[in-house]
Amino acid sequence: MNNKNFIDWPTFIGALIILLAVSLPLIIVPEFGELAVSAANEFITYNFGVLYLLAGIGLFIFLVTIAFSQYGRIVLGNRGAKPEFNTITWAAMLFAAGIGSSVLYWGTIEWAYYYQWPPFNAEPGSTEAIEWTVTYGIFHWGPIAWAIYCLPALPISYFFYVRKRPVLKVSEACRPVLKKYSDGPVGTIVDILFMFGLLGGAGTTMALATPLIGQGVSHFTGIEPGMVLYTIVVVIATVIFAISSYTGLKKGIKILSNVNLVLSVVLLAFVFIVGPTMFLSRTMLNSIGLLIDNFFRMSMWTEPFSDLGPFEQTGFVEDWTIFYWAWWLVYAPFVGLFVARISKGRTLREMVVGTLVYGTVGCLLFFGILGNFGLYLELSGQYSVIDTMNNVSPEAAIIGTIDQLPASPIFVTIFVILALVFLATTFDSGSYILASVTQKEVGDEPLRWNRMFWAIILAAPSLILMYLGGLETLQTASIVGGFPLIFIMIMLGVSFKRAIKQDMPKTFGTKYYIYPEDSE
Repeated sequence: MNNKNFIDWPTFIGALIILLAVSLPLIIVPEFGELAVSAANEFITYNFGVLYLLAGIGLFIFLVTIAFSQYGRIVLGNRGAKPEFNTITWAAMLFAAGIGSSVLYWGTIEWAYYYQWPPFNAEPGSTEAIEWTVTYGIFHWGPIAWAIYCLPALPISYFFYVRKRPVLKVSEACRPVLKKYSDGPVGTIVDILFMFGLLGGAGTTMALATPLIGQGVSHFTGIEPGMVLYTIVVVIATVIFAISSYTGLKKGIKILSNVNLVLSVVLLAFVFIVGPTMFLSRTMLNSIGLLIDNFFRMSMWTEPFSDLGPFEQTGFVEDWTIFYWAWWLVYAPFVGLFVARISKGRTLREMVVGTLVYGTVGCLLFFGILGNFGLYLELSGQYSVIDTMNNVSPEAAIIGTIDQLPASPIFVTIFVILALVFLATTFDSGSYILASVTQKEVGDEPLRWNRMFWAIILAAPSLILMYLGGLETLQTASIVGGFPLIFIMIMLGVSFKRAIKQDMPKTFGTKYYIYPEDSE
């Protein structure tokens, strides 16, 4: 069969049209585009923010229930199937795809925002505010975030490895609900919405990572951070992830993810050992306890009295929690597709629990070590992270924090390389999945030319908008456009339950099947 016949052209072309329809107005009339997108974002977060909060806690409870039910024992593959990747590599790949260089950025600096503008009407800079600083970072990047990521992986992996459907599509995973409409315009729209979210999310990742890497290069060379330097960074990252995507899942993406893991362990272990070890340990433990004690309160806090009487409207929930849940929703189909693809041979329980635990622990270590190290520098007076962030830039504050370490040139270098590799791993995973979604059949790997095409498409619009200062607007537009994903996520959960009951209708309650064929 001709390679072109493998392509799902309606989805392929539709995604390009949507991308151009959003990007071109931001390029041609950026002021109007920014105003329109900001107004839409404010309307959705204020009027429908509760839906995001309910979706977050609901998906978490649903996933945990499935993982520890009888369905959790189902293996993704035939009898005798073994995991395609060892556990360490598998964990590294899902973490690198799901988080990217954003964890280096926010893991180091997010506490400084909460310190100045804390939740629950705490006094800025007070002991109460300090306690919430790292706790809220861990919460926003913790179990609910990874539950949102993991939910699409349930039906997608089940259809791909158990029902043997040769496609990796969100529309295919929704077939028990959409039925025949999965193959028509409705299914195409579902897939395009997912792709648009990923393309916008890629702009967010680039908007955070590029200035951070540029600041690190400037630290050594004295070159002023600017568009020339940022362009060089983007070109290098694009070359890395294009090569990685071209070589495929078992070579390029696997190798980059393992490099990420090694560099992360070296950086975090060094900061923990040579830094204020007792402070880091005690603060992390305190934050974990505070999170466990207030998990449901934080998950459903809405500032309900902020418009009445003496209570002040802080906007914390809309600016942070709802924003994060929307961001995770935008990325969720992509990460879910990727987690599904790399989970062959694992049980559903292993996939769910592994994603929740490894993802949460990884983020906990970044926030608990890098974030608390910056907090220690601030409280001890050794280095004012907040002054640098407010008066210079957040990127300068992040690099300045790492620069306070012994042998700082080595570890600033490791930090910058890690940010570059994290950026590349997110983009190569993204191009791999976009190529998979735009094909009628995937087989072992998507077509190489298709992977390369989407690698370029991920980078080019983001680079253009970075020149025009429109990346933040693209990020906001993707989150606004991702609002329907709340309902798609619900549909994915319902589809999974229906598929399981269709395949294993009556005897699944008296027997625990490990392999699907045992139900026949």
